[in-house]
Amino acid sequence: MGRGEASRRRLLDAAAAEFAAYGIAGARVDRIAAEAKVSKAVMYAKYGSKEDLFDAVLADQVQGVLDVAPLTPDDLPGYAVRLYDAYLDRPQLVRLATWARLERTPTGYLFSAADEVPKAGAIAEAQAAGHIDPAFDPADVHAMVIALAMTWSPAGIIYTATEDDPEAEHNRRRAALAAAVHRAFTPTKRP
Repeated sequence: MGRGEASRRRLLDAAAAEFAAYGIAGARVDRIAAEAKVSKAVMYAKYGSKEDLFDAVLADQVQGVLDVAPLTPDDLPGYAVRLYDAYLDRPQLVRLATWARLERTPTGYLFSAADEVPKAGAIAEAQAAGHIDPAFDPADVHAMVIALAMTWSPAGIIYTATEDDPEAEHNRRRAALAAAVHRAFTPTKRP
């Protein structure tokens, strides 16, 4: 990794921690620059504004989850479990998305609707192939699987899991999540 890439990575990581903790309005560019060991001038040259830096951080965090938990419409239970693990490993993403929802996009799609089209198309193909119940709108299937996977994430209102929880608890949650997704979206066999 070159120096420019290393400073970009430090900046994105420092900004992710700052934005996750304080939101967009509460984040301070002085703290981000100091933690990343870059000047504010460099930060602004790379990203233009604090809001643009937030967008870059959120996109980076989302890509990190997409890399480890790609959508597999023919195996929604496995996808949900990979999302659970990704949210466990990357709790900042959930916090960042929550701040984006609170401070920027209170309704509608959080991310571009165009980003959902390929995912909905893949789910529709799996429905046509008999892997997913066709009674559900494909975009709704995707949204519900994500919501189920977030049950124990930092957005959870009952309990937030951490990597420090016993592995037996994580395994129990993974099994329950996979079973719930399987039961919810597997086509029912008609006699």
